[in-house]
Amino acid sequence: MKHAVPLPVQLVDGYQSWKKDGFERQSARYSDLAENGQNPSAMVISCCDSRVQATEIFGTQSGEFFLHRNVANLVPPYAPNSDFHGTSAAVEYAVKALKVKHMIVLGHSQCGGVQACYDMCTHGVAAEQSDFEFIGHWLEMLRPAYERVGASEETSRVVEMGQQGVLGSLENLMSFPFVADAVASGALNLHGLWHDIGSGNLFAYNSGTDIFEAQ
Repeated sequence: MKHAVPLPVQLVDGYQSWKKDGFERQSARYSDLAENGQNPSAMVISCCDSRVQATEIFGTQSGEFFLHRNVANLVPPYAPNSDFHGTSAAVEYAVKALKVKHMIVLGHSQCGGVQACYDMCTHGVAAEQSDFEFIGHWLEMLRPAYERVGASEETSRVVEMGQQGVLGSLENLMSFPFVADAVASGALNLHGLWHDIGSGNLFAYNSGTDIFEAQ
C-alpha cells in the first residue's frame, strides 16, 4: 500500500514510553489477557469524540471494557442484513459471545454530531442536503430525539437532545431480540449516561424519575 507512511515521531516516542513503563508494570496482566482471552464486564458505546475516554472516566484497565465508538454514540434499530452495521455487530458479539453484564450508552456535552443534527432539524435540512456523504444519513437516527426536546433555550435544548439520543439508543437496543431476552432474564443491565466534558460531571438516567441524575 504505497500511500501508508511511517508514524510521527511523537507517537513512536509515546509508544516506547508506554512499553517501558505501562506495559512492563502490567506485563503479567497482558500475558493473562493474551493467553486466556477477554472477559469484560461491560460494553460501552460512546462517541468518537477525542475528548471522551471511557477508560479514563471510570479508571478501568485493559480487558475490563468492550468498547465501541461511533458518531454521536448511536445504536441503530434491529435490522439484520439491511446494510453494513458495525455497531449492531459489536452489540451482538458483546451479548452473545462475551456475555457482558452491563451495556452502557455514554453521551457527552458539546457533541458535534448532536449539534449537526440539531441544526439539520432546526433549519429543515434533509440528509441528502448535508455537506457530508455519510454523516447526514447516520444522524437521521437522532431526529426523534429532537422531537422529544422540551427546553426553550437553545443551549439547554442541545443538551437535552443529546440525552434524548442516549435514551433513543437504549430503546433501539431493546429492539434486538437477544438484548431483550438477556435483559428479561436478568443477565444484562442497560445504562444511559451523559458526561459533561468541562466539569467532569457524570449523569445517569433514572427511569423512576425520568431524569439524568448526577453521580
